[in-house]
Amino acid sequence: MTSDDEPVHHRVAVVGAGFGGIGTAIRLKQRGYHDFVVFDRGADVGGTWRDNTYPGCACDVPSHLYSFSFAPNPDWSRSFSGQPEIWEYLRRCVARHGLAPHLRLRHEVLRAEWDTASGLWLIETSRGRYTAEVLVAAGGPLTEPSVPDLPGLSTFTGETFHSARWNHDLDLTGRRVAVIGTGASAIQFVPQIAPQVDRLHLFQRTPAWVMPRADRAITDREKRLFRAVPAAQRAVRAGIYWAREGIMGTGFLYPAMMRLGERVALRHLRRSVADPALRAKLTPRYTMGCKRVLLSNDYYPALTRDNVEVVTDGIAEVRPNGVVTRDGTLHEVDTIIFGTGFHVTDPPIARSIRGSDGRTLEQAWQGSMRAHQGVAVNGFPNLFLLLGPNTGLGHSSVVFMIECQITYLLGALRHLDRSGARAIEPTPEAQRAFVSDVDRKMTGTVWSSGGCRSWYLDATGRNSTLWPGYTWSYWLRTRRFDPAPYRPVAVRQPRPVGESR
Repeated sequence: MTSDDEPVHHRVAVVGAGFGGIGTAIRLKQRGYHDFVVFDRGADVGGTWRDNTYPGCACDVPSHLYSFSFAPNPDWSRSFSGQPEIWEYLRRCVARHGLAPHLRLRHEVLRAEWDTASGLWLIETSRGRYTAEVLVAAGGPLTEPSVPDLPGLSTFTGETFHSARWNHDLDLTGRRVAVIGTGASAIQFVPQIAPQVDRLHLFQRTPAWVMPRADRAITDREKRLFRAVPAAQRAVRAGIYWAREGIMGTGFLYPAMMRLGERVALRHLRRSVADPALRAKLTPRYTMGCKRVLLSNDYYPALTRDNVEVVTDGIAEVRPNGVVTRDGTLHEVDTIIFGTGFHVTDPPIARSIRGSDGRTLEQAWQGSMRAHQGVAVNGFPNLFLLLGPNTGLGHSSVVFMIECQITYLLGALRHLDRSGARAIEPTPEAQRAFVSDVDRKMTGTVWSSGGCRSWYLDATGRNSTLWPGYTWSYWLRTRRFDPAPYRPVAVRQPRPVGESR
C-alpha cells in the first residue's frame, strides 16, 4: 500500500507490539473486538525485549509476576528470566491467541492526528495510511535510547553503540572499551564483557544501590506441578506480588524503612569488594530507592578485575582516541558503549500525536507528562496511553499496571458502545485533580526526599514517571471505567471514512 491509496479503517489502532500492544490485542479478541490493528516498526513483536539483546540482558522482576495473568507460563526456566525467554514468551502469546492477522510489522507510525470533522485518528505509517476511532499508544517508556551529547563525540574514530542497539558484529576481544553509565543495563553486560576485553573503563556518575539477585533454576518438578495444577502457579505469583507490595512498596513510600535494605546492600558490597578505595567509589550517598535499585551477584566481582577501572571523574570531552575526564586524564579506548538509558520523560512518540487543537502531546505537556489516571489526556479524544505518565514502578511488575490499563480501556470501549458517543476525553478539571493528587502523594516518598536526581524526574524536576503508591490502589482506580470525569466530543460526520479490511 502506498500513501496515495485510500486509508484503511479499523475500530482500534494500537501502536507498539510489546507487552502493552500484545496484551491489548489478546484482551480485545477475548471481549469480542476483532476490528483492530497493531503497528510496530520492528520486523517482529517483542518491543524492548526484542531490541535489547546485549549480553546478560534479563528482567529484575520474578518471571511468574512479569507475565500476563491471563497467559501464564508454567515452563519458566529461572526465577528471573533472561531476554531470550521473555521474547519467546511474547511470540508464543501471539501464536496462541491468533494475533498474526492483526499485526502490521515494519509499520512505523510517523504521525497520528485527530480529525475533528470525522471523529477519527488519521494515521500515517511508513507503509501506508490508516484511520481509527480509537488510538492506543503502547510504545512503552524503554523504547528510544538516550545518548548524551558529549563534546567531541563525533570526532571519535572507534566504534560506538548503545546497549539497546548492541553491535553483535563487533568482536570485543582484546579491545579497550569505555562503558558510560552504570544503570540496570550496564550492571548486566559489564560482567559479561569484562573477561573478554583488554581494558574496560567504567564511567560512573552516581553509584547504584545493588542488592543480591536471588535467582535460581526452576526445577522440572515445579514445572510439572504448575502445568498440572495452575492454581499452584497463581499462588506463587500472588506470594511474589504481595511480598513486593508489602516490603518494597512500603519502603518507597516511607523512606526510613529503606535502612534495612541499605544494610543488606552494604553487606553485599563489603563481601564482594575488598579494596576500600573501590568500595568507597561504589557506596551510594543517597537513600535507597531514590534511583532504581539494581540486582546483581556478578557486577561487583567484575569491577575488582585487574583490567577494569571505575572512573568517577566527570567526562569533559571525547577525542578521536579516547575519553577525557575533567581532571585532564585521557582514557584511551577504541570502543564506547553507552548504557545511558532511554527517553522516558520525553518520549519521541509525543511529537507524533496531535490532538483536536493541532498541538502535539509534547506541546500539550510542556516538559512534564500529565494524563487522567495516567491513561487519557484532555484535548486528545479516544487516545489511551499504556504505561503513560505516573504509572511506572520501582518495586513491582509493570505488566500488572498494563493489565489495569487494558481493563480501563475495555471499559471505555463499552461506554462508547452503550452511550452512542463517538469520542470522549477527560475534562481539564478531572485531569488536573488526578495530577494534583499524584503530586501530593509523591511528597515524602523516597523519590522526592531521597537526595538524588534520577531519570524518574523530568525537565521541570517533577516525577512524572512513577506511581506514588501501591499497585493495588491503582487497580482500585482502574478496575471499572467511570465516565463521570469524561465529556463527549462532537463529531460532524456520521460514519468513518475509508474501509475496514
